[in-house]
Amino acid sequence: MTDHPPASNLPVPARAEAARRAARKLAALDTEQRATLLRDLADALELPDSRVAIAQANAKDIEEARAAQARGELSAALAARLGLGPTKLRGLADGLRQLAAMPELLGSVQLRRELDEQLVLERVACPLGVLGIVFEARPDAVPQITGLALKSGNAVLLKGGSESLRSNRALVTIIHGVLTEHGLDPACVALLEDRAAFAELLQCHRDVDLIVARGSGPFVKHVMDSTKIPVLGHSEGLCHVYLHADADPQRAASIAVDGKCTYPAACNAVETLLWHPDAAEATRESLQALSDMGVELRVDAATRALIGDAIEAKDARPRDWSTEYSDLILSVAQVPDLDAALAHIDTYGSRHTEAIVCADGSPAAERFLAAIDAACVFVNASTRFADGYRFGLGAEIGIATGKIHSRGPVGVEGLLSYRWLLRGEGQVASDYGPGKKAFSHRDL
Repeated sequence: MTDHPPASNLPVPARAEAARRAARKLAALDTEQRATLLRDLADALELPDSRVAIAQANAKDIEEARAAQARGELSAALAARLGLGPTKLRGLADGLRQLAAMPELLGSVQLRRELDEQLVLERVACPLGVLGIVFEARPDAVPQITGLALKSGNAVLLKGGSESLRSNRALVTIIHGVLTEHGLDPACVALLEDRAAFAELLQCHRDVDLIVARGSGPFVKHVMDSTKIPVLGHSEGLCHVYLHADADPQRAASIAVDGKCTYPAACNAVETLLWHPDAAEATRESLQALSDMGVELRVDAATRALIGDAIEAKDARPRDWSTEYSDLILSVAQVPDLDAALAHIDTYGSRHTEAIVCADGSPAAERFLAAIDAACVFVNASTRFADGYRFGLGAEIGIATGKIHSRGPVGVEGLLSYRWLLRGEGQVASDYGPGKKAFSHRDL
């Protein structure tokens, strides 16, 4: 065991510098050491003492959140994200073990090329270095993000929502204990506890290599405008399901209910259902199933005509098509054809996840896949599959809706860069070129 001075009371710039130093040893771990670290962290989360500490902290967070919600100071969607019960802990531990079992990407040789005899070039995967990550009131993000950081050899400074502060502290205490047992400096996983600390972090451009901002569109833009550090934004998830003319009613209802009801506060939950006029039966069955699950439907005139008084619904307002409810509320509209569905999604979608329900082998499926500009595009599958754990990434630091560096669920690969390594025997560049020695450029 190695003793490390406590860093939690250091100024933020000093904590970022300590994280950079700690990251060097973390990145130097070999494959088995890294896998053992992740497995031990998974085991630690499931220890009886850990479960008690987490449950006590989480209960206090939830109690305060409910009081804030009753006062109108906290949305139901944020409060819903706070829970950290036994089932969720088991899922987090399983995700860490999944990460431990994944092939080692860090240090992998992506390209090996002979430039000339005994002059060999390699492109090798390496960590980004130090990550600064701000996320919403979801304490389960702490072990998920930490696992990805450890797997990729990156240090991480975490700023969670104030609503989950006690839960975050309990989780980071467990993480620090495992890091210390492995002789690693706990400074490689740091918790920032207030907005002022995160604002300071945004100025640490010499020591922090990437900021990951999870939250609303305006918040992500604020972060981007406030720092010189590159920012990977994870913002709104305004996801659609389109029921094509040949959609099977039972399949449509199952996908719609899963996409809306299993976790309505998630960014991959469906917010708008679009339907083709010939998909009336599938639409009616879907809306009945959604209504039975307590979903408030906000419908256009065509949908109102379809359901009449048989299913309770409110009239949709223009702003509903651009609203991420993060709640048991769903907008519903008829579109005349696939082209209109594509146009609606292009206008209102957030480029997160979009899905079509259609017959197997339907030509509409391939057209939908080709035309939709989103990080994730699904055929006959729930939007809730847009998730790092479900994609087999172990977890995710967020779902990127941009197109630079990473897109969709960001796992280990999205937290790596690469270096070019050249090994020679005294060669000089001036010996090569027209009329001189020729490069072989042979891939090995």
